[in-house]
Amino acid sequence: MSDLRKWQPRDITPQETGTAPTAEGLIDYIRGNAEFDRLLTESKAIVFRGFHVTEESVESVMELLLPKRLAYVHGNSPRTKVGKNVYTSTEYPPEYTISMHNEMSYSSSWPTRLMFFCAKAPETGGATPVVDGRLWLESLDPEIREAFRGGVRYTQNLHGGRGLGKSWQDTFETDDKDEVERFLRGAEAEWEWLPGDTLRIRQQRRSTITHPETGDEVWFNQSDQWHPAALDDETAAELAQLMPEDELPQSVTLADGTPIPGEWAIQVRDRGLENAVDVDWHEGDVMLIDNLLVGHGRRPFTGPRRILVAMS
Repeated sequence: MSDLRKWQPRDITPQETGTAPTAEGLIDYIRGNAEFDRLLTESKAIVFRGFHVTEESVESVMELLLPKRLAYVHGNSPRTKVGKNVYTSTEYPPEYTISMHNEMSYSSSWPTRLMFFCAKAPETGGATPVVDGRLWLESLDPEIREAFRGGVRYTQNLHGGRGLGKSWQDTFETDDKDEVERFLRGAEAEWEWLPGDTLRIRQQRRSTITHPETGDEVWFNQSDQWHPAALDDETAAELAQLMPEDELPQSVTLADGTPIPGEWAIQVRDRGLENAVDVDWHEGDVMLIDNLLVGHGRRPFTGPRRILVAMS
């Protein structure tokens, strides 16, 4: 594990590439690097600094780095769509930390790449921490790793327009129930429509995954984020008084329905954050990560912060 703790994202600058410190210079570098895919797999995360990418020029960079951009359909975080499958980063209040996670690891399919673009850096804080998924897995107590071998079961309760959490209309970017059911059928999820136009979804998913190129087994689930104990003691207690756990906007158990102890969820959350490397933002920075090899999160911040996200 000691070698894994030395890992850092790879920084690439115009000085290294020998190209202009502009978005066009970055595009020239990517187009001229036939081994870029291999570089990303080896590096796990790459940060392009000093190319002065703008919100107007970032689209051209995305077209190269993310040739088949995905919509954030069935995403569980609050975001705003600002372009062609381009979204704001998770819109939780700035004073909160967002714990480590691999994007949409609770789903039947997930993006392999994520790209982050800093349109406006915060006044203080606001780093995007990234964690090596193999290190995260190995940092957990053996008891937890063994208990999770069989996978996890996620439950979502999506309201029809009013209630806690996201609506099913926002989650699936449609108000057509047939379209939602087609998606869920393809995702091999179980679902039912409840009174009040609420959609309940259950999904059986893995807890780890093996990267197809490196062969590394990595932690790959969002059990801690879906567990009320990983929010905070006060919030968890308030939610428990409001409704049963299986009626919360989202909840999780082990695959066989066994409850996950709160202290396990907290250990998963905390060890992900403890082993993460912070990527601080400067306006115009671009970061590309392998979504299987690396989890990401967000540190608290002050002042306006605008990070755009796209995936493929």
